[in-house]
Amino acid sequence: MQRTDKGFLYFICSVSAMGGLLFGYDWVVIGGAKPFYELFFGIGDSPIMQGVAMSTALVGCLIGAMVAGSAADKWGRKPLLMLAAVLFTVSAIGTGLFNDFTLFNIARFVGGMGIGVASALSPMYIAEVSPTEIRGRMVSLNQMTIVLGILAAQVVNMLLARDTSVAESQAWNVAWGWRWMFWAETLPAALFLMMSFFIPESPVYLQLKAAKDSQQKERDAGLRELFQNKYSRILLLGLVIAVFQQWCGTNVIFNYAQEIFVGAGFDVDGMFINIVITGIANVIFTIIALYTIEKWGRRTLILIGAGGLGLIYLTLGTCYFFQVKGMMMVVLVVAAISTYAMTLGPVTWTLLAEIFPHRVRGIAMATCTFALWVGCCTLTFSFPSMNAALGSSGTFWIYSAICCCAFIFLWNRCPETKGKSLEDLEKELTNL
Repeated sequence: MQRTDKGFLYFICSVSAMGGLLFGYDWVVIGGAKPFYELFFGIGDSPIMQGVAMSTALVGCLIGAMVAGSAADKWGRKPLLMLAAVLFTVSAIGTGLFNDFTLFNIARFVGGMGIGVASALSPMYIAEVSPTEIRGRMVSLNQMTIVLGILAAQVVNMLLARDTSVAESQAWNVAWGWRWMFWAETLPAALFLMMSFFIPESPVYLQLKAAKDSQQKERDAGLRELFQNKYSRILLLGLVIAVFQQWCGTNVIFNYAQEIFVGAGFDVDGMFINIVITGIANVIFTIIALYTIEKWGRRTLILIGAGGLGLIYLTLGTCYFFQVKGMMMVVLVVAAISTYAMTLGPVTWTLLAEIFPHRVRGIAMATCTFALWVGCCTLTFSFPSMNAALGSSGTFWIYSAICCCAFIFLWNRCPETKGKSLEDLEKELTNL
């Protein structure tokens, strides 16, 4: 990067982080549209088709994340960010446009691929262009845009969903409301595409490309090398961090907000209001994380997240067991979202972008992001069955146990990366 002024740095990191904004919006918008497109497509009585509609984007995420690493190492970070912008734009238009259920799912799949690519590339690109002393804060900017995207989707869903008690409004929701929820993504997606033309290529990629051009054997580096003993401990740590971010259970609150808040005694209107409340808390505590990640460090925050969520979910499960209703449940859900937003949300992406050596960072980031989306898929698919078999109390007790196990692992394995250059981290972690 030829220009080093902070203004330009913030600009290119903000453009890259727009992938996170669209990631957050595209991931959550379907929750608000769900009651209406299910009626439009006539799948209200078909759990299988409902599951298909909810999961096609996740399948796209897996494929997008899987191809992102090798493609980024071959063609660069910038072209892949531009590809993600194209995928988001096409998906936003198509999802709301199609009247055929199959085409609807294809459009969702395309958007999922955009999420997979952006989730792997945006934090990695930001880490590679940022100075050591503010790298954590800059990578956390990606998480900030993710939660802003989530909040935007929640607000748009609430504003577009007209009074469900009025027949005319319900008819509009089913015919058009859900379409506009998806179409609202088109503007930021197109803006992301246009602005991505003005960012430079990652300097790390340019150095690696020069090395590959001069040494033929460098071209053979890839997934096989990632699993060598030299990198195996780092890869295991990255995989655990990635999967735990999903298996901690917090994201079921976004994907299954209706079930969670209705189970806590709220009607549909109360559900939408509470969802927005959780979104606001998500943004506020992510802002706090922008300042604490450099002051407190990554290791401290991820341990606070694992331990704190373990205690909150233990309490939440107990409240469900004793059939506690009302505001107490909202407080606990907001506490869980706030803890996650300040810790596991931003720290996961920061650590994954920092811990891997330059030589394998692209493929390693893609592998861990792929594992993260596998974790998301299994979490999404398992929640309804667990909730039906064990009740909300048993389900959240399981999430509490997962958090406690992760706390023990991370206490023993997770290093502190604050204040260390990527080159120093490479030497430290590969010589363990």
